[in-house]
Amino acid sequence: MFKYLFADLHIHTVLSACAEVEMIPPLIIRRARELGLGLIAITDHNSAENVAAVMQAAEGSRITVLPGMEVQTREEVHLLTLFDTVEQALAWQAEVYAHLPDLKNDEEHFGTQFVVDATGEYVRTNERLLATSTDLSLEAVVAGAQALGGLVIPAHVDRQSFSLIANLGFIPSGLSLPAVEIFRWSREAEVRQRFPQLEGYTLIRNGDAHRLSEMGARTMFKIAAPTVAELTLALRGEQNRRVEIT
Repeated sequence: MFKYLFADLHIHTVLSACAEVEMIPPLIIRRARELGLGLIAITDHNSAENVAAVMQAAEGSRITVLPGMEVQTREEVHLLTLFDTVEQALAWQAEVYAHLPDLKNDEEHFGTQFVVDATGEYVRTNERLLATSTDLSLEAVVAGAQALGGLVIPAHVDRQSFSLIANLGFIPSGLSLPAVEIFRWSREAEVRQRFPQLEGYTLIRNGDAHRLSEMGARTMFKIAAPTVAELTLALRGEQNRRVEIT
């Protein structure tokens, strides 16, 4: 039995310094319900400290929350790394933290990084600098996340900053990438015409939401269950799974 789920796999919380204060667990879940989303992923910058709170807020909502992270490589490329469990995400967080510079966040320049509970109440402030590059290469992030059972998708590849194509000009061969993400308002046909490098790659479109209004139901998955393994099959178009930009 297959399910047809609308998904937004790129959502930030108030842990990302660039996100609005409205990006707290209960409001994210409420907005997801309004949009008819069945699957979302929490992908803060270089950290997964709010994923458990959003997963708890989603209990009873019929919305599956995948724990994830948006990692910035040493090439200043943003990669979405998605997992099935909090334990996987936190293991990956430990690896990413070990490769971040030992610097304190400049709140006046970047903004504040809030860790919250499932109700959105303040728990503490993450004071380390998250909005920066790790010293992990593109290849190391892909290999490391996949070794933990994760799915890796290059983020907003058609944008002019922090994207794989803008920074490298190409997609390195040999990387096991089942899909790439395009910006929330981009049209698939136009992106493929602009970037012939994307030939052969599945495209998905997420919100990259830093505010509630940026969340959206822009990608639909035909899958048996909302898991990383099933998403991977759909992105590869295997075993009658599929994905469609709406």
